[in-house]
Amino acid sequence: MKDDEQGFSTRAVHAGRGFSENTGAVMPPVFLTSTFEAGNPEGFDYTRSGNPNFRLLDRTLAALEGAAHATCFASGVSAITAVVSTLKIGDVVFAEENVYGCTYRLFDKVFAKFGVRVIYADLSDPANWAKIAEVRPALVWLESPTNPLLKVVDIAGISAVAAAVQSPVLVDGTFATPYLQQPLALGATLCLHSTTKYINGHSDCLSGAVITNDAAWQAKMIFAQKALGLQPSPFDAWLTARGARTLALRMEQHSRTALALAGWIEGRPGVRFVRYPFLASHPQVELAKRQMRAGSGLIVLELDCDADAALAVCRRLKLFTLAESLGGVESLVCHPATMTHASVPRAVREQVGIGDGLIRLSVGIEDAEDLQADLAEALNGLTSRKG
Repeated sequence: MKDDEQGFSTRAVHAGRGFSENTGAVMPPVFLTSTFEAGNPEGFDYTRSGNPNFRLLDRTLAALEGAAHATCFASGVSAITAVVSTLKIGDVVFAEENVYGCTYRLFDKVFAKFGVRVIYADLSDPANWAKIAEVRPALVWLESPTNPLLKVVDIAGISAVAAAVQSPVLVDGTFATPYLQQPLALGATLCLHSTTKYINGHSDCLSGAVITNDAAWQAKMIFAQKALGLQPSPFDAWLTARGARTLALRMEQHSRTALALAGWIEGRPGVRFVRYPFLASHPQVELAKRQMRAGSGLIVLELDCDADAALAVCRRLKLFTLAESLGGVESLVCHPATMTHASVPRAVREQVGIGDGLIRLSVGIEDAEDLQADLAEALNGLTSRKG
């Protein structure tokens, strides 16, 4: 059987093996070295420009996306920086209006100074796709599902429109992972992940990646990794590759529990709305089911309260830790307005729908009954206080 004919979990376990030399080690070692002897058969010279652990992680990620190339970076933000650093003065990025807060901050506070302009639009609405042909952007920037509102955008539809004017499309697929969604197969040029999240899955390292079938873009990513110093540590690369081995198992559990919890939360007193991609009430549920294997482990809900009361609900939770990030085996809760999207101006946050009562749940792999009981107690506190 050829490697590309193997199942997802088989590739996850086997694609990143190597460099065992004569030891027969089942798990590859961590190459904690800054430099290499010149002229070695593998062509390594200095870890900033390559390391065996980077190469093994790249192989794994490319295999999981069904892609030709992957480049790993120090974090998801490093991966974003690598891509945006390829742009020049006067270039326009056409982006989904609901993007990760650090993505917005990089565009607004860093790359704007270098003459890169960003136009935001609701790309879940096909009526806005015509602007791609008008603007002819240097890059179309998507998230699907988006952070934190879990909007689902039509990757294939937007990619087709962008291809007609030769605009490359990047999809940040962090929330979906390669197991649930494969943007390159849907027509995207680049797929970006904060592998810190689900791909690593254990909240114990930082890493990111950009995956593509385009050799020219791959060359740009390798250059950015080396020239801008965006490489991960060998140990973080090793941890990420280790975590990826169980990605399918974890995503199945995250998705199954999150769907059950989302359905249970919907309609509870004090909850204005719940968003989860595979919930029947989600505005793009049919698209989500065509584009994704399952709904992933994120739930967003808006409480009928102010920021202080929403944070109080978050703090009453015992099994959901109030913390940044997501995608680990443990459950987390986040208040986007004061945490992940605090750098986004209030007017912009509220325009796209990130209100003070919004909270985001990252559902771990704990027992669903225990998570539901924890949520029930915290939400009951909100109801009783309002009554």
